[in-house]
Amino acid sequence: MTKVTGRITIGELLTVAMDSVWAHRFRSLLTILGIVIGITTVVTVSSLLTGLRQGVTTFFSEFGPDNLFISRYSGDPGQPPQVSELRRRNIGPETAELIKRLVASVEEVSVTMYLPGFIGRSPITAKVPGFESDQVNMVGMSASGFLTQPRNFLSGRPFTEEEDRRGARVCVMGPKLAEALFPSGGAVGQTVIVAGAEYTIIGVTEEAKGGFFGENPIDRQVTVPLTVARLRYPGIDRFVVIAKARENRRPDAEEETRQILRRFRKVAAGAADDFSLTTADQIIARFDSISQLIVLISIALSGLGLLVGGIGVMNIMLVSVTERTKEIGIRKALGARKGDIVFQFLTEAVALTSAGGLLGILIAVIVTLIVGKLVPSLPSAVPPMALAVGFGVSVSIGIFFGTWPAMKAARLDPVEALRYE
Repeated sequence: MTKVTGRITIGELLTVAMDSVWAHRFRSLLTILGIVIGITTVVTVSSLLTGLRQGVTTFFSEFGPDNLFISRYSGDPGQPPQVSELRRRNIGPETAELIKRLVASVEEVSVTMYLPGFIGRSPITAKVPGFESDQVNMVGMSASGFLTQPRNFLSGRPFTEEEDRRGARVCVMGPKLAEALFPSGGAVGQTVIVAGAEYTIIGVTEEAKGGFFGENPIDRQVTVPLTVARLRYPGIDRFVVIAKARENRRPDAEEETRQILRRFRKVAAGAADDFSLTTADQIIARFDSISQLIVLISIALSGLGLLVGGIGVMNIMLVSVTERTKEIGIRKALGARKGDIVFQFLTEAVALTSAGGLLGILIAVIVTLIVGKLVPSLPSAVPPMALAVGFGVSVSIGIFFGTWPAMKAARLDPVEALRYE
């Protein structure tokens, strides 16, 4: 049993506080449930978004930090364009030639043609004897694409400019698609039928390092020479021109390319660009703005739980003051000052909310680890800042909602308190 004296040390105060929480552990757990839920929500969401951002950052770093991406439409080239952009003039191989010829700060230019998931009413599939996959992304790319976006190869090689120019029926395949079609390996040199046409596989790339939700479409991609893709699908005009800036000259390349395109596309002065020109940094910044909005929404929702938890803490501390009125009177009679009483009850309130914060953090870490194991495609990483902020918020709630009960306890008259039954 804790000995009651007028003045006690901070260590003794902490012991008294934890003993009080543990003595009424079920009541304490119900009281801090809102804090546990709130902290768990914020930390879990932050962890998932942190891991997702790491994957996205790595994904776009593989596209090349010095690259400019020029296209007719904004947004994902694999998705339908915005209605307001449908009247824009096309951007394609001719644009790439223009940039390479006139923009001195650009080192290399390539063109990628994105094919939709369906050709007509049929999905794009890849077939070999005994195996078939409809998880296929198909693009046509100029041979210079292997210079603007270098890739490592598990086996084989990229196609050459000469193969691209003469329209050779060859392709480069992503590792996951190659594994699905050739479980025993040996994809290079084999033939594959993609969207009804036969191609010879000349290279298999290494697995990409990043992606959205852990998946990188390049890993299931079939890349054919641009000439072949244009001849086979003349009605498709979803091109992305990639311009690789010379070292340390990306800002110059971006500005020069924009001015050249505006001049040749006859965009009036003061009018908005009728094309999309972005960099990996800008795309990541857009993702950050979305993730920040998600975090704000999660904070708003968890704030309700924290508010309920804080009110519960205030209520339980008021009850504690009432239950321990005689103890407060004895301490005051033995020489305890108002500050000592305030500090005692604030310590108990902070101990209660800190326990809720630590429990919430523990649950969030466990949930994050479980999600990472069950859904490997959804990366997650617990940011130390989220842990620090979560614990700091729980301590702040204890101080804020514990102040009134502590002040009430400190203002008790010692004579009346000693008479309390």
